[in-house]
Amino acid sequence: MIMWTPNPEHPLRRMFAGITEQTFQVRLGVGDPRLIDYLSALLSRFIHVDALHRLRNAAGKPLAEVVDMVHEAEELPAEGRTRREYHRHIGDFALFWTGVYPEVVNRLRSALTKDFFVNYCEQGKRSYFIASTFEDDPYREEAPVLRRLSEEFELCAYGLTQVRREWERSSMESGQGPVIG
Repeated sequence: MIMWTPNPEHPLRRMFAGITEQTFQVRLGVGDPRLIDYLSALLSRFIHVDALHRLRNAAGKPLAEVVDMVHEAEELPAEGRTRREYHRHIGDFALFWTGVYPEVVNRLRSALTKDFFVNYCEQGKRSYFIASTFEDDPYREEAPVLRRLSEEFELCAYGLTQVRREWERSSMESGQGPVIG
């Protein structure tokens, strides 16, 4: 369950870092470098659809619905690293869709899915909170960031919506077309 994380010098990682920093610091007044770094890394990781669906059930099938992800997480030992990673991913998944592609959330929660009754904001907050309770090494530095994501989920989702608007605007102005989407 290793996460792909692009090198900090990767062009897309640098682009996301710049736009995220500009949006959160200048437009939203959020001057938290660890939070901004976490969010820009999340955007970089989720470029690959495999990263969105990296959690698997016991049969190895990718988990695409939050209900299934939570069920699998709750089946894991409470003190385990893997449970923390599942909840961290659930928070990331919920934040990504809520912030970057909010128009897709209604489709993810359609009446034909198990996620019909799932509130992505509430589940994202809950999952980040659970992941933040793992405060021993090697998670000591990330725990406060996850706690802040839990407490300020809506602000971060709004910020990611603004990041998307900015990358779309800048890519259209440069004549390159959309970077993602």
